[in-house]
Amino acid sequence: MSRARTSLALPVMGALLIAAMIVATGCGAETIPLHDVVEVLRHRIAGTAHTDLGLDTIVWQLRVPRTILAAIVGAGLAVAGAAMQTLVRNPLADPYLLGVSSGAGVGAAAVITSGVFAGAGLWALSAGALAGAFAAAAAVFLIALAQGGLTPLRLVLTGTVLGSAFAAFSSYLIFRSSDPSAAQSVLFWLLGSLSGADWTRILLPACVVAACLTALLLAANWLDALNLGPDTAASIGVPVRELRIALFVLLAVLVGVLVAVSGGIGFVGLVVPHAARLLVGPRHRVLLPASALCGATFLVIADAATRVLVRPTEIPVGVLTGLIGAPAFLLLMGRRTYRFGAA
Repeated sequence: MSRARTSLALPVMGALLIAAMIVATGCGAETIPLHDVVEVLRHRIAGTAHTDLGLDTIVWQLRVPRTILAAIVGAGLAVAGAAMQTLVRNPLADPYLLGVSSGAGVGAAAVITSGVFAGAGLWALSAGALAGAFAAAAAVFLIALAQGGLTPLRLVLTGTVLGSAFAAFSSYLIFRSSDPSAAQSVLFWLLGSLSGADWTRILLPACVVAACLTALLLAANWLDALNLGPDTAASIGVPVRELRIALFVLLAVLVGVLVAVSGGIGFVGLVVPHAARLLVGPRHRVLLPASALCGATFLVIADAATRVLVRPTEIPVGVLTGLIGAPAFLLLMGRRTYRFGAA
């Protein structure tokens, strides 16, 4: 991969993301002209509100936080997917491989079906999902460690098996619920939604994504070595066992927080890292920021599409990412020039 192409790719991706976010802010049950969106943003950046308070509320209080959250979640899932594929050295790995999404589903289903924390609304749902995600990650970690260590095969098998068990338990909670709307609520959450976004829900995922991306970039050379195999990495001084444990913990925290605020949005963490490798190559120092920018752009566009395709109703964003991601992944894998982990 030429250095000139790589150095040009990131600024272009950044510009495309900004453009996509501005356009997406105008999309919804009622389309807002682009010049009105820009005008509201200009007023807010200057520290004042737009003279049309209704327009200001829709753009700044409702759509801008949602668009920003979509970018954060998309970036985080793509980065997690790239790191997960390196951790288990498997091109089919995605951020939910550790059972985190299924565990979060148990927590969310428990909150929705019990109704104990109904007064807390989305905060209770997010807290329950986050607790379930961390519990699932801890179970996968302890079981894999007890059976001989965090090898790629053990992580894949343990995460897959426990993920299926957690999903079954979520179904059981729904089945036992006396509330007929509980099943629909849990299903909508499991399929992913950014409809609950507001300014108060952005800070935590933004900080977590930024911190995890920074940590991964600092370890980029070690990740490159690990991608070549544990023996090769160990021969050049990489502490393979400690690196795997650190990656596991970091990914569990990252994915747990993202799932807690957005539900289970599939295919972003699987497809986007492969597309980024085609654009910038496999070196993690460039692959990780490229994955973040591509993932953010992809989810911003997908979320905007969910608001306009069948308006005024809204499609769960996970449905659309799955419909787009499956053929896109097959198309990427059909390229003869593409090899996982190779330039």
